[in-house]
Parts: sequence; C-alpha cells; structure tokens
Amino acid sequence: MSIDADALIEWYRRTARDLPWRRPEVSAWQILMSEIMLQQTPVVRVEPIWREWVARWPVPSAMAVASAGEVLRAWGKLGYPRRALRLHECARVLAAEYGDEVPKDVEVLLTLPGIGAYTARAVACFAYGQRVPVVDTNVRRVVARAVHGRAEAGNPRARDLAEAEALLPARVDRAAVFSAALMELGATVCTARTPDCDRCPLPRCAWVAAGRPAAPDVVRRTQKYDGTDRQARGRLLDVLRSASGPVERIALDLAWAQDPGQRDRALDSLLVDGLIEQTDTGLFALAGEG
Repeated sequence: MSIDADALIEWYRRTARDLPWRRPEVSAWQILMSEIMLQQTPVVRVEPIWREWVARWPVPSAMAVASAGEVLRAWGKLGYPRRALRLHECARVLAAEYGDEVPKDVEVLLTLPGIGAYTARAVACFAYGQRVPVVDTNVRRVVARAVHGRAEAGNPRARDLAEAEALLPARVDRAAVFSAALMELGATVCTARTPDCDRCPLPRCAWVAAGRPAAPDVVRRTQKYDGTDRQARGRLLDVLRSASGPVERIALDLAWAQDPGQRDRALDSLLVDGLIEQTDTGLFALAGEG
C-alpha cells in the first residue's frame, strides 16, 4: 500500500498551520535555525525565540560575530543548550567558508557542526525544495499506520529512509510538499495518543482497515526532569544567563544547594561541554564571556 499523495497534498494546502518558518520569504539559514530549535521542543515554545533570532541574526555572519555566551543567553530555556552552541559554530563556518549561504547538498550539510541526518535532509527539502526523504517521529508513525497497519512505528530502522523515499511523488516540487504534509499529518491528526481518524485526509489506511489494532503492551518509562542532572545544569545556566558578568562560585552553590555532589557533577559537565568557562581568577561565566 502507498499513501495517496494527491489527497495528502490537497489537505495540506488547505489546512496546514501557518508557521512562520514555512513562509516563502524565509531563508535557508532561518529554516536551519528553526529545525535546530524544534528538536525535542514544541512549536509553541520555539516560535517566539525563533522570531527574536531572525530579527537579531538574520544571516550566519551576524551570529558569527556574537559570542557563544550571547547565543546561549538568547537561547533562554529552550532546553538542550548544546544545540545553541553547535549552531553558533555552524554560523561561523557558514560565514567563513560558504559566503553566508547554507549549502543545498545533503552530504555537504552533514559536514557542518551540529547538522545530523534529519536536519540535513530537512534543510535540503524545506529550504531548497529537493526530493529527499525527511523522516522524523511523526513521519514514521504515519507510515507505520497507513502503510504497514501498525499502531506504532517502534524503534527507528535502517530502512525508514528508503521507505519514505519510495512514497515520494516523482515530481520534485510535489515531493517537497508531500514531505511537509506527511509530517504535518503526524503532528496534528495522526498523533501518538489520540489519532483523529475522522479528520484524516487519506482515503486508505492499513491500520484503520485492520480495525485499528492496539500496539503491543510496552512498559514505558516516563522521563522525569525534577531532581535530575539536567535540571541542575539548567539552574546553573540560569544564574549565568541572568548575570551581567562572571560570578563567584557561591552563586552557583546557592542555585543548587540540595545536593552538592550533583551540583559539582553538573558544573563539571557544563565546563566539559564548553557551555561555560572558568576565569583565571576562579569566577564562572557563559562561554566566551569569561
């Protein structure tokens, strides 16, 4: 079974969310920023920060001259701040080696700092309209249900890209829209917990035809945040983001006083990751601001 591209594309053109990074005037660099921000972070949190970044750093060279600390401070609480650091490194490479332009070729994109397999294909597809498969969790779920009749996609597989590519329309311009539509369907209709099959534009779905069989029982581990090393790292970064300059160690100690061992571990990891630095006088600051 395939996926009806005509029905899906027509539905997307009528109902797609008006996300700012989808507008025709948005550059490849600005699309790249959105893709990095959207990793593991919902649209509602990303959009205001993305708008600020576009205004502040509309081209890579504008970000390249900023310090890593400025970028980390502007990242705010989007989470996983190493993404911001890698994007800053990427901006420097684009400004110095690519004339402020984001490359079109997937293989070239993969050589840039912080650009993985998904992001490289997303930029090639959504920024340049290329016929390349773009596979995220939403796409894998739609394919699992519509094509294979499974409630869930399960773990990523090596053949996911090949399967997604086989579904793409032959025409390049339609293939790019199809990829965006497939992702939109998974994000808004064919969702993980409450799929709204009545709103689905697909005339055929293997999962529905099979009676919507439930997924095998799997013990799911809820990923907690409170009390984790990640929360401790966030608290320490909050102190440095709100400071006008380097701070003394006591300010960090007070930010996470409940577990000194965990605090020390979090501080060491921030230093190792290059997110913060220690000055010659023993003070702590965001990267590039010591």
